[in-house]
Amino acid sequence: MFALKLDTVDSRRGKEAGVIIAIDGPSGAGKSTLAKRLARQLGYIYLDSGAMYRALALKLLRQGVDLTDDARMAEIVESTAIDLRESDGKLVVLLDGGDVAGEIRTPEVSQMASKSSALKVVRARLLELQRAVGKRGSVVAEGRDIGTVVFPQAEVKIFLDASTRERARRRYEELCAAGRPVAFDETLRELEERDKRDSERDLAPLCQADDALRIDSSNVDADAVAALVLDLVKNRAREINKIGVGFHG
Repeated sequence: MFALKLDTVDSRRGKEAGVIIAIDGPSGAGKSTLAKRLARQLGYIYLDSGAMYRALALKLLRQGVDLTDDARMAEIVESTAIDLRESDGKLVVLLDGGDVAGEIRTPEVSQMASKSSALKVVRARLLELQRAVGKRGSVVAEGRDIGTVVFPQAEVKIFLDASTRERARRRYEELCAAGRPVAFDETLRELEERDKRDSERDLAPLCQADDALRIDSSNVDADAVAALVLDLVKNRAREINKIGVGFHG
């Protein structure tokens, strides 16, 4: 296994600072697949920022909160605890102590997550929670503003993209496999709407960091993308004096 370790303390992340790999990109580009694989191969923490936004969105849906009610939104958001853990190789998403990993992948939750994530109070709270996870050690984090806002100091930054139709196809097949069949055209429309909201919002819009490597996964399988990024991680490690590189069998 390839291992990276910071030789110095990074005051921006605390005493237990470790290497951070930031993966950004639109929905359906393959960020989760890539991040999980990298985390497993490197022995890193997997930070799924989208799962955290979805968990909060689920709570908002459950309580029927009006997103325009600023006082109520502030009350709900500030009192919400969200954490990520791993159990038997699976991501556990804790919302106020309860695992909601199996409830946050519906189209309704996706739409609410996209809408609520545009709110300042939501992004501020999730930023705090994401950075708390990052302080635990070396992390592979994926989302839409990881390399630009959450961890702008990340040692490795990837912007993973794919054509809109290809991303819609992946999402459509994912939903059908999960027993939630939908029309492809509906999936495509919802994806286009989400892309528009994510890229045009005033607060932390989806965009590529200046120092990120852009990868188009439209016609590339997950194995090839993972191999490419692992090579990048290794090369990047050798370029940065503060990072020690080790190989373990």
